[in-house]
Amino acid sequence: MHIHILGICGTFMGGVAALAREAGHRVTGCDAGVYPPMSDQLRQLGIELIEGYDTDQLELEPDVWVVGNVVSRGNPLMEAILEQGLRYTSGPQWLAEEVLQGRHVLAVAGTHGKTTTTSMLAWVLEHAGLAPGFLVGGVPQNFGVSARLGSGRCFVIEADEYDTAFFDKRSKFVHYRPRTAVLNNLEFDHADIFEDLAAIEKQFHHLVRTVPGSGRLVVNGREASLSRVLARGCWSGIERFGVPAGWSAVGEPHAFDVLRDGTRVARVEWDLLGEHNQMNALAVFAAADHVGVGPEATARALGEFRNVKRRLELRGESQGVKVYDDFAHHPTAIRTTIDGLRRRVGSERILAVFEPRSNTMKLGTMKAQLPWSLEQADLAFCHAGGLGWDAAQALAPMGERATVEDDIDRLVDRVVAVARPGDHVLCMSNGGFGGIHTKLLRALAQTR
Repeated sequence: MHIHILGICGTFMGGVAALAREAGHRVTGCDAGVYPPMSDQLRQLGIELIEGYDTDQLELEPDVWVVGNVVSRGNPLMEAILEQGLRYTSGPQWLAEEVLQGRHVLAVAGTHGKTTTTSMLAWVLEHAGLAPGFLVGGVPQNFGVSARLGSGRCFVIEADEYDTAFFDKRSKFVHYRPRTAVLNNLEFDHADIFEDLAAIEKQFHHLVRTVPGSGRLVVNGREASLSRVLARGCWSGIERFGVPAGWSAVGEPHAFDVLRDGTRVARVEWDLLGEHNQMNALAVFAAADHVGVGPEATARALGEFRNVKRRLELRGESQGVKVYDDFAHHPTAIRTTIDGLRRRVGSERILAVFEPRSNTMKLGTMKAQLPWSLEQADLAFCHAGGLGWDAAQALAPMGERATVEDDIDRLVDRVVAVARPGDHVLCMSNGGFGGIHTKLLRALAQTR
């Protein structure tokens, strides 16, 4: 089969492309921006990439056009596909029909921690010899790739609640039909497509509806939003985590005992930080148990787990100042990321450098939560370029601890001016942040 993917350089669609190529299909694709690292990864797989959405691509005559959710009406190539009545489908639907059919799908959903938890779960199953397939919205360092078919029955997938395509406004995850579904947490996000939290809860319940009676829902027992989701109806077994009547933890996030219904079943000692990662691990224990991987085996695997890139990743050190990169962008994620670093560095200074880049943050929906999210940082530096709201006003409760700049280079100058040996500069964005990590390290090196 020849498939041509529109929007191929997105993390998810790039993963679909890699799986399709591994399955033996001819894969081509296009995107508005064809650039590394995704473009390099795809070309190494023998996938031909085309810049832009020119209608000349119709001459490729693929068997099916696979359309990413970045594509909207008015896109010239998509308009031509519609006009000629050609066969097209969405990425999630193609994946469900061509890859996931007949597999034991373990889907990881939630506002936060999907990529990390999916990577953990895939590694635990790999360590146990189950040879799982997986599709992750990042590159798990234990594997070095974001997607693979796997030779075993299990397939682990990051289950995103964002919409499927312009012609299918359901969340991506309703296509996956998991037998094991992790509901990690649920807060309001994606304000560009969801009106309120209740709208997202409805989509999560659509996911719950697809899990068979012999399946398992692994649910964060601390989340009132997830309790409301289950109250709409549940037809599968439930394992809760984060509460005594279920999977819980005793000890610090980097070294803790795992309890099941109050009985100690394993101990985890690893390099990850933060209570959020401890909660992610508990979800993995409950999910792995459903496919026969016991707690002690899971704990051993987690002891060898290497986190996904851009999760408190140390990018370098200069003049005694450490610079980190993290994907955090939602206020809750910012807060938990800073908390994780705070637990590691104690009283040493944390300089939080961030940009409100996600669609939700650009709309200003959660700007009032920013001071709360930055409480544990000693200083905060916000890149406010392109925002339609006043970041300085939103951060005013922080007083002189907060700095706002519209230009990244000026922001770098402000950070470097106050940084001193022993500081930890934590850069947080769901984008490239203008290469700020390299700029900071270079600028710090010149301050002698």
